[in-house]
Order: sequence, then structure tokens, then C-alpha cells
Amino acid sequence: MATVQTKYLGGLRTESVHLQSGSKLITDAPTDNHGKGEAFSPTDLLATAYGACVLTIIGIAAQTHGFNIDGAEVHTTKVMGTDPRRIVELITEIILPHNNYSAKERKIIELAAKECPVYNSLHPDMKKTVTFKYLG
Repeated sequence: MATVQTKYLGGLRTESVHLQSGSKLITDAPTDNHGKGEAFSPTDLLATAYGACVLTIIGIAAQTHGFNIDGAEVHTTKVMGTDPRRIVELITEIILPHNNYSAKERKIIELAAKECPVYNSLHPDMKKTVTFKYLG
């Protein structure tokens, strides 16, 4: 069975439905590629999937080891290339809240970030720059 169903709405816009939950999202072509930029672009969703995946995997590791990352954020910048048009780099800053993480917990966080299935599914030619910022 399919995971997602996507329909073209016209005007370079799509609507996707997550079939298990019924959740919907809209995409729009970006302004630099003939679109209105009024919603996530498909490449924005790749960057979003990466950030959400990293936080989910770190959250699982934190839960397993008895600490939390509540309030953590990921700021992701995508860098587009041409010929062919594609994402050539994802620049990601993982920001951990004030929680006085021990050296062991920081190691768990940083190793878990490399286990993200989205990260590991990206083409090896795509540059992935990841930094960690601990707020306490």
C-alpha cells in the first residue's frame, strides 16, 4: 500500500496526503523556479525531512538513555545547484536547550544524528554540514 498520495492542483502546486493519518500538506514551486513560493517547495520538504528525522533519532536515543531534548531545534539551509537543478548542500545547526548535557550525553546526541535514515539516504555527493550548539 502507498504511503503518500499526491495530486497536482495546477499552478505548480500539489497536495499530498499521508494515507495512514490523513494529514495533508501543500507544496508550491519556489519563486526562483516559476512558482509563487507560497508553501514549502519539494526541495524544502527534503530539508524539512532531514531536520525532523535528526531530531526524532536524537529524541529516541535520549529517551533510551534517560535524558530529554525537549525544545531542541534544527535550523537547516539548503543550497541549490544547477545542471542539473538539485540540492548541493544542506547546512544544519542542531540547537540543544539548556540542559547541562554530560560529555556522554553529547556523544550520544552527536552519534545519533549520524543515524538519521534521511541523512543516510542522501546522495554522497551532497555536502552535509552539521554543527551542534549546546545552550548550557
